[in-house]
Amino acid sequence: MLKRIISILTVAVLSVTVSANVYAATITVQKGDTLWALSRANNTSVETIQKLNNLTSDLIHPGDVLTVAPEKRYTVIQGDTLWGIAIAHQVTVSQIKEWNQLHSDLIHPGLNLVIYEGLKTTTISLSEKPAQPAAQTESTPAVEATAPAPTETPAPQAPTESAPAVEAAAPSSKEITVEATAYTASCEGCSGITATGINLIDNPNQKVISVDPSVIPLGSKVYVEGYGEAIAGDTGGAIKGNKIDVFIPNKQDAINFGRKQLKVTILN
Repeated sequence: MLKRIISILTVAVLSVTVSANVYAATITVQKGDTLWALSRANNTSVETIQKLNNLTSDLIHPGDVLTVAPEKRYTVIQGDTLWGIAIAHQVTVSQIKEWNQLHSDLIHPGLNLVIYEGLKTTTISLSEKPAQPAAQTESTPAVEATAPAPTETPAPQAPTESAPAVEAAAPSSKEITVEATAYTASCEGCSGITATGINLIDNPNQKVISVDPSVIPLGSKVYVEGYGEAIAGDTGGAIKGNKIDVFIPNKQDAINFGRKQLKVTILN
């Protein structure tokens, strides 16, 4: 993904105060250490250390670096969203979902969530922001771009004795359905250089999408529903499988894009 390319700085979005005694720490396993002993020494539990470090057993080795953090319980109230709770605790939506084994962004009042404080994130990806419907007015109705009309191909001629019929080759384009979010290069310190070397700061009108190369090869020419023709010119850590990020030069427009299910046609 672009080096330091966006994400919204939490400090710039909301003023969030976190108690000074809330911290996360890393510990290096020494010879003779056990998870039980480390959990006692750090006022936590074996299960918490395993969850924070993705451990599937009690087995640890000297030299392993483990993360420990205070555990907090948060009860969801009316009007809460995972996005808002994540910002308030300076963690990510993905972390909250992983810690609580949530499979969607849907939460309800009274739900008790586990949050490990001190595992702060300095940026929050636009891809985690809930989708927002596009605003429409009478004077400027939203118009969805449509795919270019396919060109007509001449009808195959009837076979003759001298020229046997040849079956038409299948088109090389491929259409897939993806979950689309947006990103931008207009942030302080962003280099604006994509994984394939496109300078988006110098070329703000360039249509580029970030892709999982195993699904859409880098450098491919694509058509994105509602976005237009673009180049698969970037990658991102959160872009896995049938997910894409579309480049939008204006940060607020990128936020307003939200999350959508779109069709992408790989043209070559």
